[in-house]
Amino acid sequence: MPSNPSPARSLYATRPGALPARFRRLRVLIIGCGDIGLRVAQALPRRVRLLALTSSPERTLELRQRGITPLAGNLDAPASLRRLAGLAHRVLHLAPPPDAGWTDARSRALTRALSLRARPAALVYGSTSGVYGDCQGEIAIETRATNADTTRAKRRIDAENTIRFFGRANGVRSSILRIPGIYAPDRPNGTPQARLLKGTPVLQAADDVYTNHIHADDLARACVAALWRARAQRVYNVNDDGCFKMGDYFDLAADLYGLPRPPRVPRSTASAQLPLMLLSFMSESRRMDNTRLKRELRVQLRYPTVVEGLVVRSPPAA
Repeated sequence: MPSNPSPARSLYATRPGALPARFRRLRVLIIGCGDIGLRVAQALPRRVRLLALTSSPERTLELRQRGITPLAGNLDAPASLRRLAGLAHRVLHLAPPPDAGWTDARSRALTRALSLRARPAALVYGSTSGVYGDCQGEIAIETRATNADTTRAKRRIDAENTIRFFGRANGVRSSILRIPGIYAPDRPNGTPQARLLKGTPVLQAADDVYTNHIHADDLARACVAALWRARAQRVYNVNDDGCFKMGDYFDLAADLYGLPRPPRVPRSTASAQLPLMLLSFMSESRRMDNTRLKRELRVQLRYPTVVEGLVVRSPPAA
């Protein structure tokens, strides 16, 4: 299979009779342009024209100020998505599934709209590491069978299947990014600091689980790389090199921030002290392998572990 050139060198595909590059602008459409989508927009070359779907009129000004063209539409209203057909050369889909049910009607509506006219060259979907379910501390590589334990993760599996089917049926280079816990000091609720201040317990060492992380900036760079370099119908784990148990992660953060370490509790009493969402994360243990991220997408992590990423860096001197 031929190697894929870097994004900076392959913005414009050439074909017989094509206009010179100076008369064309490659268009990238972001679906779900939240914190990560905005970081992706900042990481893309300036000569790319950025588009973003939004159902919120209040976000229009913010998107325009960041050089992004807002497109009114709602993934829960399929008729509003028809304008997306044939509009973008590459699509990054970061929108979550609905909050209920077993399927992701939003991804289905999006792929139907993208099928109406000229298809994009690439579609990248941001999924979750939760599709692996509980691996009991074993290493999770991309070929491991999915085994989701929650309806939330099962909706993600349905979305992944939708994206793959769209790619195969339409000759689109679709790919899946499986993303663990996202953090960054400049991201809303992007560090454990607030939880540490509340004194929320963690599991005792004998009951603890492995957890995986990725810095928001490294995730954005992985999204950009996937838009150009990901192989067709390929899955990629997008996690850093860290191998921490959850309690150790919070202990590390507490030490970095000069806060008390969280109390440790046995699993037998955790259900009485912790919210259900947090308990669901504490019921799954896996160590994700990121070999494909580095070898195929050629992403060099700026924050190899949370040790480097949790520290707030001072801006460079003027």
